[in-house]
Amino acid sequence: MSDYGVPIDKTTVRMERTLSGSVEQVWEYLTDPDKRGTWLASGPMELKIGGKVTLAFDFRRLTTEVTPERFRPYETGHVQSGHVTQCEPPHLLCFTWNEKDGHGSEVSFELQAQGKKTLLILTHSKLPNRKEMINVSCGWHTHLDMLEDCLSEQEPRLFWNTFLQMELEYQSLIPKDSATES
Repeated sequence: MSDYGVPIDKTTVRMERTLSGSVEQVWEYLTDPDKRGTWLASGPMELKIGGKVTLAFDFRRLTTEVTPERFRPYETGHVQSGHVTQCEPPHLLCFTWNEKDGHGSEVSFELQAQGKKTLLILTHSKLPNRKEMINVSCGWHTHLDMLEDCLSEQEPRLFWNTFLQMELEYQSLIPKDSATES
């Protein structure tokens, strides 16, 4: 199994990761705002269908490196919201991503026990174009690397260094004909 995301249709990317820790531990890192803030974004999440999701990104908390110029508007205080669409603790969590005017893409986390580890299947769908497929693939790849670092109690890797390397790789991994070009 590769750690890389793959397009499964013209609007969807899917990633599978085997993570250190039990399903319950991984679930906590998905749903607890403080733990989620160590690898993705903090913010409240109402764990019920229709519940509000707030993701408050603070990249200065995630990494010690300087934020590249083009990402500085997102460095701190970048907040996006959505709603829970499915919630079956501790195995399934789905919510809308960056919802605006009732529209947004959708993220799904499925968790399956693999002995003392957990298989996480992340699916990000309803992406509008190839550029966004590449962007979310790089982001999720990097954030999931950081989640694994947290779960295995290792020093977190540098976010931007990893993201920029993944950006180069996903440019070639996601074919131009896999999604609408934009």
